[in-house]
Amino acid sequence: MDDNQFRQLLDRFGLSWEGYRKVRKGVKKRIRRHMNQLGCQTVEAYLLVLGRDRAARHHCERLMTVSISRFFRDLGLWRTLADEILPMIFKENSMSMKVWSAGCACGEEAYSMKILCETVASGVKHMPGVEIWATDMNPDYLKRAQAGIYSASSLKELPEALRKLYFRPTQKQHAYRINEPLKKGVIWRVHNLLSDPPDSPFHLIFLRNSLLTYYREDLKLPALEKVVDSLAQRGFLIIGAHEEISPGMNELVPFGGFTYIFQKKG
Repeated sequence: MDDNQFRQLLDRFGLSWEGYRKVRKGVKKRIRRHMNQLGCQTVEAYLLVLGRDRAARHHCERLMTVSISRFFRDLGLWRTLADEILPMIFKENSMSMKVWSAGCACGEEAYSMKILCETVASGVKHMPGVEIWATDMNPDYLKRAQAGIYSASSLKELPEALRKLYFRPTQKQHAYRINEPLKKGVIWRVHNLLSDPPDSPFHLIFLRNSLLTYYREDLKLPALEKVVDSLAQRGFLIIGAHEEISPGMNELVPFGGFTYIFQKKG
C-alpha cells in the first residue's frame, strides 16, 4: 500500500493525512493484514468491501485508531491540574465532579486522573465524588484498559512513589497491574467522537491527540461543538500540546497562559 492508496482510505473515513504522518507505517501494516484476511489484492477492492460490509468497515475503523499514550503524559499539565484547576472545580462543585477522557485508548489518561484525585484528596476538606467517563471507539483498547496491565514504558513518567502505591508487578517481566480499588468510579464506553457525547455536563474534558489530530477540518468543528456543549459552565477543556482549536470557539478562554487548556465561560 503506497501513500496515495493510504490517502484514499483516509478520505473514506474523513481522516487527516497530516495527523497520520507519524503513525501511518504501523496503521498500514494492520490494514494490509485485514486486506489479506478479506482476500483483497488492491485498495480499490478493499474499499468496495468496506462499502457493502458494515462489519468489515467497523473493523477497519478500529484498525485506524492509535493507542500511543503514557501515564501522566506532560507532567506540567498534571501539576497545573493538581495545583490550580482541581481546587477550582472542587470549590464550585462540592458534591460531585464528572470527567471525560475522550479517545482514552488503553486507559492511561483516565487512571492518571484517578490517581491524581486520590493524591489531591488528602489536602482537601470536602472531596467531591469523582466520576470518570473513559471512551474510545476501539473496544479492544477498552478491554485492555479494564484489565489494567501496563508495560514499564507506559509508567516511565509516573513518580516511583506512586508506582509502588498504585501498581503491582505481574509475572510477566516489565509489566505492572493497576490496583483494583483504582478502577472504581471509572465508566468505560465504546464511543465515536463524531457522534453525540456520552453524557453531560462534564466539569473537565480531556480531548488530547484524538479528534483534533486525526480528523479532517470539515469534521472537527461540528464534533468539537458537541464536546463543548457537553462541558459545564466554567468547566475545563484540555487538548494536545501541539493541537489548536478553531478561532470561532468563542465560549472557550485560554487558561493560565497555556495554549492547550481552556475554560468555558460562565
